[in-house]
Amino acid sequence: MSWAEVYPWEPPAAPVVRGVYGQVREAILSGALAPGARLPSSRDLAARLGVARASVVSAYEQLLAEGYAVGRPGSGTYVRADLSGVLDAPAAPTPAVAPAPGLPERAVRLAATPVPPPRPGERTFNTGRTLMDARAQAAWSRSARRAVRSLSAGDFGYADPAGDLALREAIAAYLRAARGVRCEADQVIVTTGAQHAQDIVARVLLSPGDAVWAEDPGYPASLRILEAVGAQITPVPVDADGLVVSEGRRLAPEARAAFVTPSHQYPLGMALSMARRLELLAWAREARAWVVEDDYASEFRYDGPPLTALQGLDGGQRVIYVGTLNKALFPGLRLGYLVAPSALVEPFRQARRMMDRQAPTLTQAMVLDFMQSGEFAAHIRRRRVAYGAQRDVLVRALTERLGHRVEVAQPDQGLHLVAYLKDGLGDQEAEALADANNVTVQAISRLYRGAAPRQGLLLGFSGFPVRAMAPGVARLARAIG
Repeated sequence: MSWAEVYPWEPPAAPVVRGVYGQVREAILSGALAPGARLPSSRDLAARLGVARASVVSAYEQLLAEGYAVGRPGSGTYVRADLSGVLDAPAAPTPAVAPAPGLPERAVRLAATPVPPPRPGERTFNTGRTLMDARAQAAWSRSARRAVRSLSAGDFGYADPAGDLALREAIAAYLRAARGVRCEADQVIVTTGAQHAQDIVARVLLSPGDAVWAEDPGYPASLRILEAVGAQITPVPVDADGLVVSEGRRLAPEARAAFVTPSHQYPLGMALSMARRLELLAWAREARAWVVEDDYASEFRYDGPPLTALQGLDGGQRVIYVGTLNKALFPGLRLGYLVAPSALVEPFRQARRMMDRQAPTLTQAMVLDFMQSGEFAAHIRRRRVAYGAQRDVLVRALTERLGHRVEVAQPDQGLHLVAYLKDGLGDQEAEALADANNVTVQAISRLYRGAAPRQGLLLGFSGFPVRAMAPGVARLARAIG
């Protein structure tokens, strides 16, 4: 299987042939397209780049001539399996030094941690929902059947706490191609989701009283994890460029970690600017701190290719990358992953073993088959189009029906949006009014800890088809309009 289908190809600059050649060559040299990977057909790549097919053919001919690619009659063009003559192996990153783990008493803090009440899942515009079309459901069923048939005696016993090696190899290959993450399979640890991954990180790296940066406003589940281990949370404000790193330095320069959502800040939606990314990494190196990158909705960017992960800029030294398949597929799947710096792999692996021993063997086999069959990449492409359409219809309906009451921030990524309230209406009051009209929205003011809260409503759009948007907005308009 080739990850060329999800690689973020970009229209080339002039001269076109040289631009196409350089882009494909860079994907090969960086390892995003592995030896033996199939390149897109010249016709397909030309359509994606918006260039003439003859330009792609010329670029491929140059790659063939220089030994980067090989042609297989009747099959296509492939990255050459043996690149020893043209490709030097990248230097191994310098191992990071992990701080000693702590074992704090947590029972009292856990008992005091508030648990939010469940929200009716079928109501628009609840979050934590996704959709699978008929093709994906049929493919998932086939993967499930093949996974069951493929079970061997070894699958009925205990397995590696880090996860099935073949699945970790598939995840690593996907992350290298689609997110620019620099990792190998042995750095990947399969978890039940992003929260589980963050819990592992917190248990291993933080002791009671350790200062930790957290975005303000931020993801409440991450804050509950930090509170449970006794960390001293330092709320760091965000602005249009994301986390204000200078404020973090001022408030807690010696913090042990920073928990961030750089590609799509939760809940407000902005991306961390490149200047802030470099500033954050510089602080982490100076303070010997860890950056926990929660890339919770990276697959779904609607206005351009996915942003390169912060971990890719860092080279895997101080950044712990956290991702999830639960939003890419469906929340009930309960599979995610973290990518650990080399020095932290074994501590995280042991922590994962002590929690619940391993991820389910059968579920991992199903996901592996779904990825290897090519259906995962195809599903992501289709969902990106569908979710983008759902977002657009929701924005239009909110603007038409409630433009006098809300200002809509249209996100270029993610599975939710924020509608900021006008005319002095409080968001918690609006939340209660919506609930009485069978609409689920979330008041964002609750997500602030130190900064002055804005009044706005968080609306999820990924779990509801286009046809559900207008009726949902109509009910919301009756509630607050």
